Amino acid sequence: MPLTPDINQVRTWFPALASEFAYLENAGGSQVPGTVADAICGYMTSSYVQLGAGYAQSLRASATVEAAHAFMETFMNAQGLGKIVLGPSTTALSHILAGAYGETVKPGDEFIIAETSHESNAGPWEKLKSRGAVVHVWKVDPETFECSLESLRALLNERTRIVAFPHVSNILGQIVDVPAIVQLVHSVGAKVVVDGVAYAPHHAIDVAAWGVDWYVFSAYKVYGPHMAVLFGRTEAFAEIVGPNHFFIPANSVPHKFELGGISHEACAGLLALRPYLQFLAGRHVDDRETIVKAFQVMERLEAPPARRLVEYLRSKPGVRLIGAQGTDSVGTVSFVFAGKSSAAIVAEVDRHPLGIRYGHMYAYRLVTALGIPPEDGVVRVSVVHYNTLAEIERLIAVFETVLTH
Repeated sequence: MPLTPDINQVRTWFPALASEFAYLENAGGSQVPGTVADAICGYMTSSYVQLGAGYAQSLRASATVEAAHAFMETFMNAQGLGKIVLGPSTTALSHILAGAYGETVKPGDEFIIAETSHESNAGPWEKLKSRGAVVHVWKVDPETFECSLESLRALLNERTRIVAFPHVSNILGQIVDVPAIVQLVHSVGAKVVVDGVAYAPHHAIDVAAWGVDWYVFSAYKVYGPHMAVLFGRTEAFAEIVGPNHFFIPANSVPHKFELGGISHEACAGLLALRPYLQFLAGRHVDDRETIVKAFQVMERLEAPPARRLVEYLRSKPGVRLIGAQGTDSVGTVSFVFAGKSSAAIVAEVDRHPLGIRYGHMYAYRLVTALGIPPEDGVVRVSVVHYNTLAEIERLIAVFETVLTH
């Protein structure tokens, strides 16, 4: 296991962190290393042309986009298992995927969406009702904050096509047992679509180990540019046809799913994550081991500030943590406070150089199921590896004046 670098060294990679402002709303979007911003600028001033032509700039652009796909295969441990589709956001890719399945729906086909889902992995599937599909909601237990395997088992049958759920809820922060869910879903011949957006900033993705059919995450929440990534197994792609132009062959994946082309400059930025991961891992090799080691370092750096925050909130009378916040959680911490709205709490914090957020965070179904008014929602603090204990102490000092009756 690599030595953990000094947090001050880590932060020097992120130009935005040089200011006094503490970025504690990372679940909405993380900061980027300077290498990412530089690569985007460099691409746009040297290779900002269309793909597929024979001149040098176009060849460089094509190579950049191809390399970004290959890098994401390594990043997700997907080599030889399927293909990578890039797009503008997880929401957009989820709509493209659900729309492709919609073209194959037969009356009575069943789809299951977890109540803990971000709307990006719920709404697109619910829309298939208009095609004759039956859509079930996999309910959350308001006491444990879990969607249990037992309740999923009761919903599954031979008509089930897809089960869509989050690896980590963007409000609850709890890591679910993906392999156990996959095994259960595959036992009836169905497939899973896993939203990894709230998991990917904290731990290495491993689609090979988990056996997932589809897995999607947002690169702009994992220290990269505003782009999203969808992995699909070869067998899963074989069931559907992408919506791109009619003259593009059905088996031309990912092209058939990348409508209008993708952001070439974002591909350049995505590739520029590699030197930062090498720095964290302490090795100058672009391979899977570097990615795994880098995320091990991120886990160790994230743990102390996240633990301090949770311990503090648990000590405050009137605070209700939304999520179990155990050892199988990431640094996304949500709560409500008796007697004061989430909006009022965040408004007070906003007066300081601290960034947090309130609301339903697009998990509208979840907060409603938990009895929380969605227009006010929860207060959410989301910590990643570049945050410090000092930043959390600054936030706690403000909470000390705000979390009072």
